Amino acid sequence: MKLAVLEGTSPRFLAGLDSRVEVVYFPKKGEPARETLAAEFVVATRQFMVGYLARMPNLKVVQTISAGVDWIQPYVPKGVTLADGRGVHDVAVGEWVVAAILASLKLIPDFARAQEREEWLGKERLDELYGKKVLLLGYGAIGRAAAARLRPFGVEIVPVARRPRPGVRTLAEVGDLLPQADVVVLLLPLTAETERLVDAGFLGRMKSGALLVNAGRGKLVDHEALLVELRAGRIRAALDVTDPEPLPAGHPLWQAPGLWISPHRAAIGPRLRERGYALVREQVRRYLAGLPLLNVVVDSY
Repeated sequence: MKLAVLEGTSPRFLAGLDSRVEVVYFPKKGEPARETLAAEFVVATRQFMVGYLARMPNLKVVQTISAGVDWIQPYVPKGVTLADGRGVHDVAVGEWVVAAILASLKLIPDFARAQEREEWLGKERLDELYGKKVLLLGYGAIGRAAAARLRPFGVEIVPVARRPRPGVRTLAEVGDLLPQADVVVLLLPLTAETERLVDAGFLGRMKSGALLVNAGRGKLVDHEALLVELRAGRIRAALDVTDPEPLPAGHPLWQAPGLWISPHRAAIGPRLRERGYALVREQVRRYLAGLPLLNVVVDSY
C-alpha cells in the first residue's frame, strides 16, 4: 500500500508503519512523481495537494491533520473516504482560547501597543475572568478541551453544538443565550449552516462589553458587521482566523478598536506533527486491518 505524505516529513513520524506500507512523497515544488499519484492513502497537509486528488486513480483515503476540512472536502473525489484531524489540536487551541480571553480582559494588547509608544497607561480598569459566563459555540473535542481549561477560573460554561445532546444547547437557542454571555467563543466548523452565523443580528444580541473570540473559521463572522460593533465600542474581539486570510495590509480590521488578531496560529504547537502522525499511523493500521477509520467526515471506505 502506498502512503503519500509531504516531502520533508520526518522519518520519526513514520516509524513503526507496517512493512506493507511504501511511503511516497508530494514535492513542495513541481509535479509529483507517478508513484506518488499511484498512492491509495494521502496525508493532506498543504493546500496545493488538493489539485492532485482527482489525478490519483487508486486513491481510497484522504487524511487531514487539520480539524477543519472545508478547504479540502470539495476536492475529494467521489468514492474516497475523508477523515479529519479531530483530537490533534485540542491542547493548543484550548490554551489559545484561555490566553485570548485573559489577554483581552487584562488589556495586554493595549499595553503592548502603549509600550511601543513609550506611553504609560495608568487609568485603565482591568476585568476578571472569574464569574464570567462563557458561551462555547462548538463543543467537539476542541470545545471540551477549552472548557476543561476555563473551568478552574471559576467561569460558567454554556456549551452549544450543532446537534442536540444532554447538557448541551443547540444553535437554535443561541439568540436567547447571547444577551447573558460575557464571552462568546467560536469553535464551529465552516458549513452552509454556520457561514456568516455571526452577522449583524447575532452581534446586536451580544451584551454590551462582551468579548467575541474566534478560533474556528474566518467565514463564521460577517466582518463588516463586526467592524460596526467594534467602532461603536460596544464589544471587543480576539480573532485567530479572518476572511480573507492572510489579512491584507490596509484591511480595516488591522486598525479596529478593541480587537487583536493572531495569524491563524492557535493550533500550531511543538507537538502538532507528533500528534498528527500518531493519528495517521493508527489510521493506516486500521485501514490495513479492514477496521473502521476514526474521524470520518465522508465515508466511502
